[in-house]
Order: sequence, then C-alpha cells, then structure tokens
Amino acid sequence: MLVLQLALILAASKLAGNISVRLGQPSVLGELLVGIILGPSVLGVIHDTDILKEMSEIGVILLMFIAGLETDLKEFLRSGKSSTLVAVGGILVPLLGGYFLGEALGFSSEQSWFMGLLLSATSVSISVQALKEMDRLKSPEGTAILGAAVLDDILVMIALAFFMSMIGGEVHFGTMLLTKGLFFAGAIFAAWKVVPWILEKLALLKVDQSVLSAALIICFLYAYLADLSGVSAIIGAYMAGVAISVTEFKHEIFEKTETISYSLFVPVFFTSVGVVAHFHGIGESFWLLVILSILAVFTKLIGASWGAKAAGFSWGSSLGIGAAMVSRGEVALILANIGLEHQLVSQELFTVLVVVVLITTIATPPMMKWFFTVGSKGKTLKNTG
Repeated sequence: MLVLQLALILAASKLAGNISVRLGQPSVLGELLVGIILGPSVLGVIHDTDILKEMSEIGVILLMFIAGLETDLKEFLRSGKSSTLVAVGGILVPLLGGYFLGEALGFSSEQSWFMGLLLSATSVSISVQALKEMDRLKSPEGTAILGAAVLDDILVMIALAFFMSMIGGEVHFGTMLLTKGLFFAGAIFAAWKVVPWILEKLALLKVDQSVLSAALIICFLYAYLADLSGVSAIIGAYMAGVAISVTEFKHEIFEKTETISYSLFVPVFFTSVGVVAHFHGIGESFWLLVILSILAVFTKLIGASWGAKAAGFSWGSSLGIGAAMVSRGEVALILANIGLEHQLVSQELFTVLVVVVLITTIATPPMMKWFFTVGSKGKTLKNTG
C-alpha cells in the first residue's frame, strides 16, 4: 500500500539521516543506505513501483530547482573558467580510463569508447544535498561544481550523439546538436523575458499559492523540454531555478518549495536510489565490479580535481570538487540502457554498471565531507573567473 510505504520511507530516511549526521557524515548518506536496507536486497519491505519512480523523479527535479534558486547568477557566470576546466578534466580522464580498461578486457574499439563515455557522465543531485548540508552550495566551489555539471551533461551527450552517428546508431549528430542548441537558446530567452512576466501575472490571481504554482509550472516545463531535447531533466530544472533566482519572488518560492520538497519528495528520491539496487548474481562478476568501481571513482576524482587545481583552487578544495563530480546517477544509467539496446554492453556488464553507479553515489557524500574538511584548512579560491 502506497501510504504505508511512504510512511516507512519518511520515518526511516529521517532517522537514518539523523544517525549519519551524528556520526559526522552528511544526512544523505544515511538516506541512501537505508534505501538499500528497506529494498529488495535486504528486508524487501519497499519495492520499486511506478508511483515511487515518479515521485522520486519529482524529488530530484525539485532538488535541482532549489539549487538553481540558491545560485548567484553573477557568480555562476564568473565561474566559467573553473567550471569548464573541471568539466573537461572530469570527462577526459574517465573517457581514456574506460577506453583502456575496455581494451584490456578484450572489448571491441566501439565498446571500449562507449565504456569511456559512460564513465565520463556526472550527476550532481546527491552532491547538491551534501553541499547544502556543508553550507557550500553558494561558495566558489559549489558554483564551479554546478557549472561543471551543466557542461558535463552537454559535452557527454554531444559526444554520445557523435559516437552513435559514427557507428551507425539511430542518433543523428547534427539533429541532436541543433535540438540542444534550440533548447538552451529558448531556455535563456524565456528566463530573460517570459519567466518574470509569468510570475508577475499569476501573482495577481485571487487564489492560494499562485506564485508557488507558477514557479512549479515553470520548473516542470523546463525539465520536460530539457528531457525532450536530450538534455537531462535535472539540468532543465536547475536552469528554471536560476531564471527565478533573479526575480523578486525568489525568497518566497524558495521557502515554500523547500518545505514541499524536503517533507516528502526529496526523501523519497534519496531512499529510492538504494531501493532500486539489486545485488543478486553480482558475485559472479565480483572482480569486474571492484575494478570498475575503483576506476569510476578515481578517474573522475583525479580528472575533475586537476581541472579545479588548474583553475586556482587549493588541493583540499580541488579534491572536494572532484569528489562532488564522482556520482554518476541517472545520467550513466541512461547511457547504460542505450548501450544495452545497441549491444555495446552485455547483460552481465549492465548489471555490474548499475551497481557501480550506486557505489559512486554512496561514496560521494563522505568523500566530499572529508576533502572539504581538509580543504577548509587551506586557502580557497577567491576569484573563479
């Protein structure tokens, strides 16, 4: 029964989050782990139903929308250099690492390059929560991470389109590039002219919570159109938040959206990440899982950290930024499904990759906590331009 599942998820996630904080870790780590305990892999009291999937998707969209609302647009634009270096470094090192691992395992050249592309993906939805808890979301490091996440999503999906067109896949590179370009052009224009107008007009309606409803409409439309154009829905939601962040309604929308999100949808999202984990039969591919997990964590950590260091951050902050980029999340799962459909990934490897994505997600919050604690003792970047 859905209402019972929701009661269990909310109770367990809040208790686990509290325990995690008391142990000196971000609460999101406890919420991720309790999902595994409640899910089919351990207790089996919560199952990955379609309704929970939809609620989880709303949760991650709202989480990134809130991150956008908290973004300082001027600081975000000034962080272009650091974001670019972090994104490029965080793509190149995993790309090459995945390719050479594929070659060592006897994969074809196409399969090896696809493995590299998959490991290049990043999803910072988990990192956003860890940054919020450490009060670093608005810091130069947090801004660089968010900017790098947007660039990473764009570059990896463009690279995927180019790769699929080269091997005769269904994706047409030129069409995808045009579609993405149109989305970003339209999203920026709407943020400039349409979003403020919509909020001002709907604020005049004589109904309850008209401003909040208008903001959620904008958020969901941005997310939908981003997904439709091949850009991650969470990037669209983040852009919607940034668009609203420069309006007079920012604080009202932020407070009310945060209340809705963290009371229901966001806990469901964090817990569901663990619920969807399935470890049955993974023992047969144990060493492949270990090797891929180590490669996934360290290539992204090293690549993004080098980029951050080149941009002028201290080593502690650079490693914290690199750690924030480690989680592959839903972006890598999308790529893994594409690989399975085109026989670039075997069923056995697909199962391993799903667990690797989970491991990178669970590893991200404590790594961020550790490196940013170390980084706070050193000198952080003051000018990210």
